[in-house]
Amino acid sequence: MAILNIMTEGDEVLRKKSKEVTEITPKILTLLDDMKDTLIKAQGVGLAAPQVGILRRIFIIDEGIEEDVTRIIEFINPKIIKTEGQQDGVEGCLSVPGKKGDVLRPMTVTIEAINRKGEKFTYTGTELIGRCLSHEYDHLDGILYIDKASIVLDDDED
Repeated sequence: MAILNIMTEGDEVLRKKSKEVTEITPKILTLLDDMKDTLIKAQGVGLAAPQVGILRRIFIIDEGIEEDVTRIIEFINPKIIKTEGQQDGVEGCLSVPGKKGDVLRPMTVTIEAINRKGEKFTYTGTELIGRCLSHEYDHLDGILYIDKASIVLDDDED
């Protein structure tokens, strides 16, 4: 496993639309494993492939710790199939270090995707996880949270 470099604001790869994964190859599996290691080291909540310079429709989220095990969910070729409600809150991004912004997002997001075995699944997240799903999905279309934020501040500002 490897820790990947996280692209930051200004890197053009973050503004490009990602391509669908047509086959789950050993290279894709290694990418998923490396993204997991990178996310854990960076102490983030989610990470999309474009953030590590790979224009593929893949992201992962950290659901948190359950029974002393970090629970990472992998999404390949995700599609948002339903959203409900809304929430307005502060978020940041590993690709926009040192900043935070107030962003309106859906309260609940339901996504259909495939896992590393090529199996289709549906996943629903609410509150922080709903925000994270929406945020990571945006990365696949070249959208950063600062594009949607009503205000962006440095981390040390309130």
